[in-house]
Amino acid sequence: MDTPVYWSTAGQAIIWVLILVGGLGWMTMAGFIYILLGQRITLSQRMAFRESLGTARIGGILRTIRNLMITALLLQLIGGVLLALKFHNSFDWSWPRAIWHGLFQAVSGFNNAGFTTIPDSDSLSVFQQDFFTLGIMAVLIMLGGLSFAVMAEFVRVKRFSRFSLDTKIVVTASVVLWVLGAIIVFTLEYDNIGTLGPMSFGQKIVHSVFESITARAAGFSTMGTGLLGPATLFFIIGLMFIGTASASAGGGIRLNTLGVVVATILSSVRGNDHVNAYGREIAPSQVHRAITVVALGILFVFVVAFILTGTEHGQAKFISLLFEAVSAVGTVGLSTGITSDLSTIGRLLIIVTMVVGRIGPLALGLALVHHEGRTPLYRFPHERIRIG
Repeated sequence: MDTPVYWSTAGQAIIWVLILVGGLGWMTMAGFIYILLGQRITLSQRMAFRESLGTARIGGILRTIRNLMITALLLQLIGGVLLALKFHNSFDWSWPRAIWHGLFQAVSGFNNAGFTTIPDSDSLSVFQQDFFTLGIMAVLIMLGGLSFAVMAEFVRVKRFSRFSLDTKIVVTASVVLWVLGAIIVFTLEYDNIGTLGPMSFGQKIVHSVFESITARAAGFSTMGTGLLGPATLFFIIGLMFIGTASASAGGGIRLNTLGVVVATILSSVRGNDHVNAYGREIAPSQVHRAITVVALGILFVFVVAFILTGTEHGQAKFISLLFEAVSAVGTVGLSTGITSDLSTIGRLLIIVTMVVGRIGPLALGLALVHHEGRTPLYRFPHERIRIG
């Protein structure tokens, strides 16, 4: 359903609150409740908070949660004010209306939700010529996908060489995927009449970059997703599956996980017994966790897409069903346009998939983190197997 048409102002306000809470994360909200109640937290709870927030230290967790909430709300407020100013001037809206739509769009962008309340906007297609609005939304999406820990290290350290390994992986993977995604979209959609074709050369670059930024989690689009070519859709499926950084507002298997898997592959190719990246060794337990998350993510996507092909009885192309499945797993929100045509079973499956996609990686990570550091009482004898 079209959000500005189907939902009343009260309904949109409820959606806005849900986006705000969901973006901050349930662990953050739980920590905020601890702060309000003045409760002490146990060591196991601190470990869980550390894992969900992406911080390195156990001490000062509640202070970190407080700073996270203040920073997130402040960034969304700044973005909302800038967008409100633009909307007031561009659409000649009253200040209350401009402020409401500005704050909604800022929260939806920062928290990678993809909802819009602007009438007849067709996601963000109405802003194809408005580079200011697209720029503000792109910055909010990028910040929301980096996580508080990475942003805090940017402010505190400032130099890439002194960043922690986690931040180096997130920054490197983000830049590589942003640039690679823009190049792929620009190249494949250059002559597509339904997308980039009619645009000028400069506009093609801007919209290719924006699509690359938003495709991994935010779900906004300045072009009709259903009009993209099959090759572009397949590449965006990969971006959606990867997602954003751990402890960010986005979804997917996470950039950190991807970084560990890539480092594992490179170390294996080089013949190293240990996994190294940027002059640091990654613990075997984290390597195992990363591989587990990726393998289960692929398996889950396979199962969901397989079921959809059965429930929809050939009503949609497989690439569209796979796109829908990965979009739900990564809680992205992009669609080729088949969502409203899905069967009841198909819609229920997408609902479950979105819930699992949002809390699954975190729940799996928290479940596995408790096994770290445990020394096994015994080990089995070694035996080689044939690989390849």
